[in-house]
Amino acid sequence: MAQSPRLPRNNDRLDFAGMATALAFALGLALTALFLAVLPLIHHLAVSRDFVVYWATGQQLVHHGNPYDPTAMSRIEHGAGFDGKGVYFMRNPPWALPLALPLGLASARAAALPWSLLILALLLYSVRLLWKTLGKPANHIEWLGYCFPPALICVISGQTAIFLLLGLVLFLRLHRTNPFWAGAALWLCTLKPHLFLPFAVVLLAWIVVTRSWRILYGAAAAILASCALTALIDPAAFAQYMHWAGNSGIANEFIPCLSVMLRNAIDPAKHWLAFVPALVACVWAPIYFWPRRHSWDWLDHGSVVMLVSLLAAPYAWMWDHALAIPALLYGASRTRSRNLVGVLALLMVALQLQPYIFSVGLNSKLFLWPAPAWLVWFLVARRTVHAEQESVVPAPVAAASLG
Repeated sequence: MAQSPRLPRNNDRLDFAGMATALAFALGLALTALFLAVLPLIHHLAVSRDFVVYWATGQQLVHHGNPYDPTAMSRIEHGAGFDGKGVYFMRNPPWALPLALPLGLASARAAALPWSLLILALLLYSVRLLWKTLGKPANHIEWLGYCFPPALICVISGQTAIFLLLGLVLFLRLHRTNPFWAGAALWLCTLKPHLFLPFAVVLLAWIVVTRSWRILYGAAAAILASCALTALIDPAAFAQYMHWAGNSGIANEFIPCLSVMLRNAIDPAKHWLAFVPALVACVWAPIYFWPRRHSWDWLDHGSVVMLVSLLAAPYAWMWDHALAIPALLYGASRTRSRNLVGVLALLMVALQLQPYIFSVGLNSKLFLWPAPAWLVWFLVARRTVHAEQESVVPAPVAAASLG
């Protein structure tokens, strides 16, 4: 279990980091609370966001329909009041379908608020559990997790990235003490496997080196159980998904991330180009892991790999950046630079306000900067910790050097 570093005696003073953190927290709290307060009152708000896709999928499953049928899904989504162009589907692997099934038992308006409250509760629990895993550091760094803009976007839009965050945090918490359940928790991360490609490469290498086979058993058991449940709910789900995936056309979408920008800059028609950064990262990952294999720390070294995985993912929306929370809170809890913590809080404020200042949607190129920003910030914060550790020379060693 990670231990919290010794904190300065004046850690309660209202400094730059404290004010920036308070500002980020207050802004995130105000916007999210306002949304949740008006959600039950405005029907259009319930069906004008990504939640409607999960609800429509649940409707199809409850009525034993095909959740990848464009005609049926369009009828359900637009019949509920969704006014977006085209028709939308759950893009998660079929074993995620059981998560959407309960939503089909209620109307869109009735299910909207409970779904957002569930996502909010999972966010709060994940950050709280992570805070404990980090050794309960002071200075309210957990506030940065509670108000992290990509996570709050999940609450507001109804997106599922918080489920992945919970899986990642449970793995970090349990991998030493309960490896089987740590592996089972990784099932949540398979809801969007493309976000974990380099991370998965290192995980498999680490399992082999440390012989942590129980993690692999737990993950396999959870995936098999979820596939069996999916087959029970919709026996044709996997065939339906494969047919939809081959004709969906989603590879032509613009998503503000490095991989899609690279593809579009070279040749938008060559969809495989979007996988080049992930491939490069998957080659880098074992090279980074191998010299550190005997001292591997999933909170420290794993954070680097997770942030690189996000940066190099074939596609990643802004809400997927909720997976950066463990790395950023780890960096904030370890660095002695309060100014760096303040900079992180201000980056979050800028991200929160960006859509309102520039009147842009989440598919704008203006959302390209957060992924590299999280990685750069973490590396700088991590460097300050290592530099301080290297500067502390034990007394006998110092005396010997003087002699």
